[in-house]
Amino acid sequence: MPLLEVRNLCTWFPVVGGILRRKTGDIRAVDDVSFTVQAGQTVGLVGESGSGKTTVGRTILKLTSATSGCVTFEGRDILPLSERDFRPLRREMQMIFQDPYGSLNPRFTIGEIVSEALEIHFPKMSHPDRLARVADLLRLVGLQPEMMRRYPHEFSGGQRQRIGIARALAVEPRFIVCDEPVSALDVSVQAQIVNLLQDLQEQFGIAYLFIAHDLAVVEHISDHVLVMHHGKIVESASAEAIYNDPQNDYTKTLLAAVPTIG
Repeated sequence: MPLLEVRNLCTWFPVVGGILRRKTGDIRAVDDVSFTVQAGQTVGLVGESGSGKTTVGRTILKLTSATSGCVTFEGRDILPLSERDFRPLRREMQMIFQDPYGSLNPRFTIGEIVSEALEIHFPKMSHPDRLARVADLLRLVGLQPEMMRRYPHEFSGGQRQRIGIARALAVEPRFIVCDEPVSALDVSVQAQIVNLLQDLQEQFGIAYLFIAHDLAVVEHISDHVLVMHHGKIVESASAEAIYNDPQNDYTKTLLAAVPTIG
């Protein structure tokens, strides 16, 4: 059984117009998408801006409502679940956001940001234990424990993304949606974050859905790659097959756009 299975997923947004604001059509952001993610596997989801890839990730985590389809986690259909019934599964399924600054509350210290999920999901955990857990998480992502007293604006972009990763890891998830986690970072920092994610995966067996528009980044981290265009999966293959023998014209176009040296 796959850890996560997505079957015929559709997420459409209504288009309204006219004086009476009547529905005139739909934006088919995600249109009949199917794939699986095995435990400990990284599936790359690539496509240009507006292709629907971020909506796939948000729909899987029930941050955006699905129009139709099925998403199962360990065989359990999660889309029909109420927020109350889904809450225990939020421990298992987390997200790392694209903007490492915009996703962090500027009025909270780093310690408060990382420990917030612990307070929600482990209400019986004592305050000293939470502080110890936050310190361990910061060390895990390459930061110093004393940094927990500082605020997001005091960190670089790469450091803020490490904080976002620590927050996602706080509740020990088994599956993480990485929504373009390195696109806002310098190239040298991108490599550090990708390496960190790979190290964490090897250590904890986490599965990733790694969303990106940069095929060069996806190549280094993914076991399997999905290519998305206009809301649909147009090609699905191993990372090696995608890069060495692409079949779809759109995939070939994306590969041709990857910068090369020399």
